[in-house]
Amino acid sequence: MAVNMDIFKLPIIILLFTTNTFVITEEEFCSIEKPSCSDGKQLEELSDLDNNYKDYYDLIARAEDDYKECEAKKCGCFTDVISEDLEPFKSEGISKKLIDYSLSRGTIYQIINGELFRSKECMFPSRCAGIEHFINKIIANVTDTEFLINIRDYPQSSRHFGTALPIFSFSKTPEYYDITYPAWSFWEGGPAISLYPRGLGRWDQHRKSLDKASQENPWDEKKSQAFFRGSRTSSERDNLILLSREQPELVDAQYTKNQAWKSDEDTLHRPPAPEVSLENHCKYKYLFNYRGVAASFRHKHLFLCNSLVFHVGDEWTEFYYSAMKPWIHYIPVSSDASKQELERLIKFAQDNDEISRKIAQRGRNFIWKKLRMSTIDCYWKKLLQKYTKLLTYKPTKRENMQPINRR
Repeated sequence: MAVNMDIFKLPIIILLFTTNTFVITEEEFCSIEKPSCSDGKQLEELSDLDNNYKDYYDLIARAEDDYKECEAKKCGCFTDVISEDLEPFKSEGISKKLIDYSLSRGTIYQIINGELFRSKECMFPSRCAGIEHFINKIIANVTDTEFLINIRDYPQSSRHFGTALPIFSFSKTPEYYDITYPAWSFWEGGPAISLYPRGLGRWDQHRKSLDKASQENPWDEKKSQAFFRGSRTSSERDNLILLSREQPELVDAQYTKNQAWKSDEDTLHRPPAPEVSLENHCKYKYLFNYRGVAASFRHKHLFLCNSLVFHVGDEWTEFYYSAMKPWIHYIPVSSDASKQELERLIKFAQDNDEISRKIAQRGRNFIWKKLRMSTIDCYWKKLLQKYTKLLTYKPTKRENMQPINRR
């Protein structure tokens, strides 16, 4: 049964009502494999919209009404995050006393006379190296400063305990004051598994390999099946795994080992599945992203498959998340979604293939065009420049600091 709607909006499409069908006038998708796009438009037909999914159609229409494309130039899509994160410190500034009080929560870095220094101890050397790669690239644009970087997974400055502390963290929830920075894993130090024994990193290289994989697995040739591989870091993932066991033709979701694995109980009473490369995720139309201990390191990679991403939960974020919008760039999923809710969302995607493809393309285009390596450089530069203006003192070199040379 067709939904009784005069006009229904979808990403980059116009819907025109005809007898029993909706006709889509679509601008040609400008993918990176095409050096340019023609000015012509192609007409496609979309089958009757199913009244059983009217709630999803309404959500998409509202999202379209509210959406405004952000400006990628000078990392403009993300600079509002810097302003929001620094807002708690604007009235009184950041004093040396506040930095000293916070020293136990992170690794202290200094830029003095154009040189980068760090305290001698680093809990995770590869994570520090991933951060230092980017800071050294923009160091000439930053005056003398010092800052604390949390290289643990979990944020440090809770809104429920005391005053805001000026601690940089890669991920947080709204319950924390931490200042968000681009994760070390854009260069190195991400999760280490058998497929990536040195840890997930080199976003520049993964961009190329995932783009190649997406071209080798175009939309119409992908498996019309939801897919997930990952360890059981949270019970939020259980319902998708259980749904997969009940309906394997709908979902292929299995738990893999992690460092804490001891028995099949840790993989929901089944033997652990082999790990699957990011590139092989591109064989599937629907990819699920779950948080780990904090935000998921796989998140940005999944979009480059040009597959539809089902992003579970909205609490944990990285610096770029807020610029990506539900129903525009991905399908939002509640972190406590039941098996029935998950099944309905996946079937919605299957039954509305053109809608799914459009959202997948938008998500892919956002990540490809607006989350480049140059974006990370730009964000670090703007973050440190704006942060340094809030210091109420001029930093001098501390004792026991070691120089960090550009590698």
